[in-house]
Amino acid sequence: MMARSTHGEDYQKVNRPIAVLIDEYSPDHVDPPHSHERAQLLYATSGVMSVITDEVSFTIPPQRGVWMPAGVRHEAHCRGHVSLRTLYVEADADSRMPKRCQTLKISPLLRELIIEAGNLPIEYSLNGREARIMELILDEIAEAVEHPASALNIPMPKDPRLSRICRKIMDDPAAEDDLDHWAAVACMGRRTFTRAFRRETGITFSEWRQQVRLAEAVSMLASGKSVTTVAYEVGYNSPSAFGTMFQRAFGTPPSQYFSQLAKPVAGS
Repeated sequence: MMARSTHGEDYQKVNRPIAVLIDEYSPDHVDPPHSHERAQLLYATSGVMSVITDEVSFTIPPQRGVWMPAGVRHEAHCRGHVSLRTLYVEADADSRMPKRCQTLKISPLLRELIIEAGNLPIEYSLNGREARIMELILDEIAEAVEHPASALNIPMPKDPRLSRICRKIMDDPAAEDDLDHWAAVACMGRRTFTRAFRRETGITFSEWRQQVRLAEAVSMLASGKSVTTVAYEVGYNSPSAFGTMFQRAFGTPPSQYFSQLAKPVAGS
């Protein structure tokens, strides 16, 4: 019987439709760029993490998960201590699985199923209760609703000049350097930079930076920091300005965000 491992590659050849990896990650842990043979659902039972592909950066708060199709190159960054469950799903396990990277609402039922799946043997029985739990997980993933909060899904440019700048800003969201500064860093004129950025990401540079700040704010709020502290640390001039922008993006004040997330998904 296979022993549990904390290495994703050890789960790619398991002779089961779903293989579950359980791990604990320290604050600021970075899992460098890699890909897997299997599709995967990443779900943090506690903590906030970011998952970055060549096309988008996902910030994953509690009660949310990210689906990653097989072969998609990605990296993960932990925003504080993270307790992670990763479900590696065989390509032919279920034709209803999502076909692209996306953030999913994790229903209370799916959360409990994921936790219970982690308690089962890796090579669980293909008959009876254990198999039915895994089948129900596939049903729940297929029915999961995509998270609509675009501020948590940040498009990433493929142009290496723009990509380098985006990485710098994501490392320091509060930086006040303006568009002209970053255009110069990219060795581009202001107009060329502006057009290239919108072409690559679908949004303006200002909108993109706003999303980075809001995603960072979610991470900080999850760590227990006050709304006032978060507002200034992500670059806003006042808590009220931060609160207005946050509510516009997420539909709820920052002080109530996580209590709203904890409410059951409609219809679950």
